[in-house]
Amino acid sequence: MTGLAAGLPILVAAGVMNASFTLPMKYTQRWAWENTWLAWSVFALVLLPPLLALSTIPHIGAVYGATAPSLIFEVAGFGAGWGVAQVFFGLAVDAIGIALTFSIVLGTSAAVGTLIPLLRLHPERVHSHLGHKVFVGVALVIAGVLVCAIAGKRREDSLQAKAAGNKKMLLGLVLAVLCGFGASFVNFGLTFGSSLIQTARTFGAGALAASNAVWMPLMMAGAVPNVLYCNLLLRRNHSASRFAGAGAVHWLLALIMAVFWFGSTVLYGIAAAELGSWGAILGWPLFMSLIVITASVLGVLSGEWKHSGGVPIALQWVGVVLLVLAVFVLANMSRALS
Repeated sequence: MTGLAAGLPILVAAGVMNASFTLPMKYTQRWAWENTWLAWSVFALVLLPPLLALSTIPHIGAVYGATAPSLIFEVAGFGAGWGVAQVFFGLAVDAIGIALTFSIVLGTSAAVGTLIPLLRLHPERVHSHLGHKVFVGVALVIAGVLVCAIAGKRREDSLQAKAAGNKKMLLGLVLAVLCGFGASFVNFGLTFGSSLIQTARTFGAGALAASNAVWMPLMMAGAVPNVLYCNLLLRRNHSASRFAGAGAVHWLLALIMAVFWFGSTVLYGIAAAELGSWGAILGWPLFMSLIVITASVLGVLSGEWKHSGGVPIALQWVGVVLLVLAVFVLANMSRALS
């Protein structure tokens, strides 16, 4: 079983894991945001990627030695840009909640992460029937993002937020959009790091594990902005002492966050490989949509939309439906390409 039939179940699992990874933050109450995010960054970005690469890529040192340094720096550059976006993501979740943040971030990321690989890898398809389908899908994504943003504003209005809360809402929306652009850098690193993946295969890595060679430089570079920003907040807020008083449970919760998030990223890489040469174009928006669906359900179940009224929730689901429609338009391309 190959192609979409094999990749879709993997993408579903990846989407559920990714959408769920921030839930443990609700239970790290003895830590400030920066404590939790720093612990998550160390586990997810510094420790897990090298462990995975060393355990799944034979002769990993030779793989990087045989790869042009410029390519490794390019992948690391995407990681650093994505790392800045991750800081924005954590702040946006704190400002506007899980459901709205995921909808805006992943909708924007789906659009950017689909168009750039198309333009770079298949420019001859831009003005074709398939290229037009991509643009229709992106238009639906943008519409879904706008509807989700309106839903969030209506939610704040229905809860009679104070002026300071409205400013926090606006800041959260801006951060979420910026994060959406940066979040697509993960897909760029995987797409434009294909030579590194191929080198890993020549040294004996399996077809589905070879993408793990990309994750180590990408994630470790992404750790730098996260670690620096968290340390800045620890000094500014005098919150470093909270590490000592929280106990082992908080560290375990941060590790669970890391396993869920990094695990979802690894699964996406496997699914993209299953989808073939168009995996980064078709798999990315499908992955984003599955995350939005799961995150929206989690947001409702966790009470984020409680007492907001029926209209904001209805708008949120309309936005999700638009994003799902976009994915169906884009995923339908796989039949024409098979």
